[in-house]
Amino acid sequence: MVPLGTIGTDRPEEMHAVDTSGIADRLRSIEEELRDLAYDRLREAAGGDARARDDEKRVLQARRAIERAIRALDGPGDLDD
Repeated sequence: MVPLGTIGTDRPEEMHAVDTSGIADRLRSIEEELRDLAYDRLREAAGGDARARDDEKRVLQARRAIERAIRALDGPGDLDD
């Protein structure tokens, strides 16, 4: 596997870390939207809506995937939360 920032470079001095903070910030916004949507669907499911229950599970799964992506992009030691 090629380390980030080394694709297309032949000299070590050209290697650099990739700044993913902007992407991580956008993912945080998406995670928040998914969290709100999951809560809305959970409330509807509590009222007996079976489809809302299934939707909530699907949205929760997507939100967790986004959380994993944020942690992967933040890397070790970047604990903003």
